[in-house]
Amino acid sequence: MGVLYGYFAAADDDDAVRAVVREDGEPIATGYDGFDGNGVDPVISLLPAEVLLTGRAVEVVEADARRGHVVAMIDEGEVLCLSLTDSLRDALASTDRASLHGVARDWAASDVFDTPPDPDDIVGFLNQAADLADGAIEWGYRLYCWVCV
Repeated sequence: MGVLYGYFAAADDDDAVRAVVREDGEPIATGYDGFDGNGVDPVISLLPAEVLLTGRAVEVVEADARRGHVVAMIDEGEVLCLSLTDSLRDALASTDRASLHGVARDWAASDVFDTPPDPDDIVGFLNQAADLADGAIEWGYRLYCWVCV
């Protein structure tokens, strides 16, 4: 079995920890707005999309303290919760949805994927992420990704 990714919104880092470190026996992120990440790694795979969406240079994105920051870890890293940047959240929420097709095309052509994905699949991910970002902005939340190895 491969690595699983799930993207979700939470009020803050402490709330994101509660989404992943469950004391109620529920699956990760139950009760949180989110979606299945379809194999999109938040640190490696998402980098070109973040650069395209935010207009920030790769070096600036990579230096952002929230990018891929480990918020929670379970079982020596078998499950992680990583933060996403507020710049990515803001860009996703403010981007014209029609422009996501061009972002998806350019992202799919980047070298972060072992096999170049279909841009139509990538635009689906971007639309879900934009919907999540819209809600996060409305509620004053941040974006996160849980990773299960």
